[in-house]
Amino acid sequence: MSRRPEHAGPLEGVRILDLTRVLSGPYCTMILADQGAEVIKIEIPQRGDDARHVGPPFREGESAFFISVNRNKKSITLNLKSKRGVEILKALARSADVLIENYRPGVAERLGIDYATLCEENPSLVYCSISGFGQTGPYRDRPGYNFTVQALSGVMTVSGEPDAEPHPVGISLGDIPAGIYAAFSVSAALLQRTKTGKGQQIDIGMLDALVSMMEYPLTRYGMTGECPPPIGRYNPAITPFGVLDTADVPIVVAAGNDKLWSIFCGVLERDDLLSEPKYETNPLRTEHRDELYAELANTLRERSAEEWLTLLVEAGIPAARVNTVEDVFLDPQVRARGMVQSVQQPRAGEVDVAGSPVKFGGNTPRAFDPAPELGEHTDTVLSEWLGMTSREIEALRAEGVI
Repeated sequence: MSRRPEHAGPLEGVRILDLTRVLSGPYCTMILADQGAEVIKIEIPQRGDDARHVGPPFREGESAFFISVNRNKKSITLNLKSKRGVEILKALARSADVLIENYRPGVAERLGIDYATLCEENPSLVYCSISGFGQTGPYRDRPGYNFTVQALSGVMTVSGEPDAEPHPVGISLGDIPAGIYAAFSVSAALLQRTKTGKGQQIDIGMLDALVSMMEYPLTRYGMTGECPPPIGRYNPAITPFGVLDTADVPIVVAAGNDKLWSIFCGVLERDDLLSEPKYETNPLRTEHRDELYAELANTLRERSAEEWLTLLVEAGIPAARVNTVEDVFLDPQVRARGMVQSVQQPRAGEVDVAGSPVKFGGNTPRAFDPAPELGEHTDTVLSEWLGMTSREIEALRAEGVI
């Protein structure tokens, strides 16, 4: 598989060995592949990445979960429990720029493919390890999953409605930030390598990544000593700023300062609220927010969401419809920015996926290469990277190495 010309990006020519599976690591390598890197996904013979088996939904045996984070990659199979498989991995690593793995800490060392081992033969290798809790600390050896990381990070206690049970966020927030931080860090390490000629090891923990996103709740606790409650429909520090009901579907209004508050009241034809002393400033509005939101609800329920949004957007008030996933697919801004793209899968056919949010030079890629079939590129990669003959490759297949 050769990369289409429109996929050329700033990482064109960078070779990445991807030993990751499921989500945090594959999300990272997808970002890097979208930016032009050649990503070789190394999978277990016969079974492959566990994500291939996550579902429903499946279409013609292909998992939507796997397709969603594995576009633009090449797949080879390699048995790293065999001596010959490890030898081949080391040979590949000698000509690679980056290796990314998300084993539990200690597994790479047991396999003999840890950073200390591989950097002896390739000192310029950038080696990124992603795990649930990082390579150090008392939780180092625990498995890390989306829900466990969301629970430990405190995210579940600030999500959902006040006085309700702890509530997870509806996307894989435990995995995705770690993948983003890993991709950013790999790019930074490659930049540093241009100055020093040396690679380095990167240690990314899923819990670390998610805790870093808890900036306001953590700082609020550090300042007050009080645990922030779930925010529910409303921002805890700015009013009005949240989900408000209309005559049909809810909308979000973010009147984040006194000027916007004044304009908002004008749109609602509620100048009486402006003259009320207890709503004069944002701290006062937040102090009395329950009664203020009750007043706003009485007015907003008089018209439809479309009517209100037309008036609010025209007046410069940050406001939006609360979209369903179906609405997102049809949203004109999402479409205009190329954030819904199609891949043509070998068996599943055309599948819509989320596009890349990064636009270099204002350009949006016209097409993505599909998520690969298991082992689809084994022969090509071993031939191109290591110069193996077809006979040598068939011998490896007969031995169960690939």
